[in-house]
Order: sequence, then structure tokens, then C-alpha cells
Amino acid sequence: MVKAIRMTETGGPEVLQLVDIEQPRPGPGEVLIEHKAIGVNFIDTYMRSGLYPVTLPFVPGNEGAGVVLEVGPGVEDFKPGHRVAYCGGNGGGYSEQRVMPADRVLKLPDDISFERGAAMTLKGLTAWFLLRRTYPVKPGDIVLYHAAAGGVGLIFGQWAKHLGATVIGTAGSPEKIELAKAHGFDHVINYREENFVEHVREITGGKMCQVVYDSVGKDTFPASLDCLRPLGMFVSFGQSSGMVPPFSISLLQQKGSLFATRPVLFHYIAERKELDTAAEELFDVVRKGAVRIVINQRYKLEEAAKAHDDLESRRTSGTTILIP
Repeated sequence: MVKAIRMTETGGPEVLQLVDIEQPRPGPGEVLIEHKAIGVNFIDTYMRSGLYPVTLPFVPGNEGAGVVLEVGPGVEDFKPGHRVAYCGGNGGGYSEQRVMPADRVLKLPDDISFERGAAMTLKGLTAWFLLRRTYPVKPGDIVLYHAAAGGVGLIFGQWAKHLGATVIGTAGSPEKIELAKAHGFDHVINYREENFVEHVREITGGKMCQVVYDSVGKDTFPASLDCLRPLGMFVSFGQSSGMVPPFSISLLQQKGSLFATRPVLFHYIAERKELDTAAEELFDVVRKGAVRIVINQRYKLEEAAKAHDDLESRRTSGTTILIP
């Protein structure tokens, strides 16, 4: 038996309960991982609340790092004792141990700690696909990123700056603004006090942005579209304030023949080759020091409900992890 956070109904953070569960053995093509650290992400809250449907009972968690305990038949790339990290798996991460498909697991470099591995894999690969695939950022581009002081945001800001972009962000407090500025953002707008569209217009001299990355959703739409220059791209990849409301596609024409997309990381790394490419690029910028991984909140596994409450209440910054 192992300790895990399990929910038998959807709802608020209170549905997350610490229980003992039976840990299955790894089957063909699978590995059993003993967690050293577990990442906490907004997608976990969407699954817990019922926004993203799950099958109950359900153990949340889509990111972690640890040591391989056992490998199933047919697994050749991993051995017991290997340091690993992963993202994905459709839940199951809030547990002392978990089984994962071996083709979704990454070997963690020796000079990257388990805590950093758990803090950076899902969020870092998210920053990768946003910057390197959805809209390949080039030197001289002007980009806007909402929720700049979040876990993905702090990685994104540093990486975008490393790629040569002018990086504009939004945040909700003076403390978060300073944190974002210390992690790559050239300009950070307090969205609670300022009209971010007008501020973007001032910063860019009226040129506006090639791309807007928006994980906030309802609260920043349709104003995000007004931050784009003609032929710009609106990238909606989350909804921390609620879903973007339905809109007429003709709105994109009216605002300058804009492009809009709603991408998901796992479509970009569905092939093992792309997952390896993404991880190689992520580990490279971290090991070179171009991107620093910020872990600002650590909770015990049994404190998962508090971690969710703090995350959804916007009391967190940077990355949040659970320690089994």
C-alpha cells in the first residue's frame, strides 16, 4: 500500500483526501516510479473541479520526478535506480509511487534535482511548445504573456528573452510584477490597476504584438485580441479565470485578419521524437543558466488541498510542488 491523494467526487479542494491505495506492478512497456517530488499545475484543478472530465475515483497529478523502482516486460531504456521525470499520464501523480508508460518518461540529468525536475517538466515543455512550435519566436518579436509570475510564466519570460524577443507580461500585484521582471520580462503591467491594451500600445509605439499567449481566459478576452497587430496570433492555452466565451470567427477578420489557436502540449509531444527534442531543448536552457527554475511553494503530499486553494486564489507565484 502507498499513500495517495484521491477524490471520489468532483468539487472544491476539500474533495482531495489522503488515502492508502494498492500500487499495481508495471505491465509491458511500463515503469514503476518512486516519487521524490510532484508538480502541481492548473490542469490538476480543472480535473478536480470537473471542468475536465475524469473517471472516479481519481488520483490527480500529471508531473513528477523520482527513481525507477521496477520495469515491466519489454522495457530496455530504463533500469531500477534511474533518475527520471515525466509529464502526462492523465492523473495519478499525487501518490508516493506511480506506474507510467516508459515511452512517456524522461531520464533526468544528474545535475538537475528531483525538485527542479518535478517543477519544470510540464511547465517547461509547455513554454517550449508555445515558444518553439505554436508561434516560433524570433529575435525582435514583441510578445505578450498573461499571468507572467506563474510557473509557466517565469520559465517563458526567461526563454523568450533568451530567444531575443521583447517580452511584455501582466501580473496582479507589485510583488508579482517584480518577480516577473527578474525572470526575463522587459515590461510588466498590473492588470488590476491599468488598461493593459493601452499600456501595450504605449510600450510598442502603436505597433502592438506579433503574438499574445493567454492562460487566463475570460478576464482577458477579447482585450487580448486588441494587443495584436494585423496578422498576429492569439494563443489561448488555459482558463484560470474561466473559459473564453463563444465568439464569431468574423471578429478575427475585423481586428486585423488575426489567427487564433487553442493548443495542448500533449498533441505536440505525442511522438517520442518530439518529446525527446522538447526535453533536450528544455534541459539545455536550464543547464546553461538561461532559464532558472523558481520553486516558491512546497507542500507535503497531505497538504494537496491547501496547495490547490492557494493556486486558485492566486496566492502563489512561480512553481508549486508536493513532497511525498
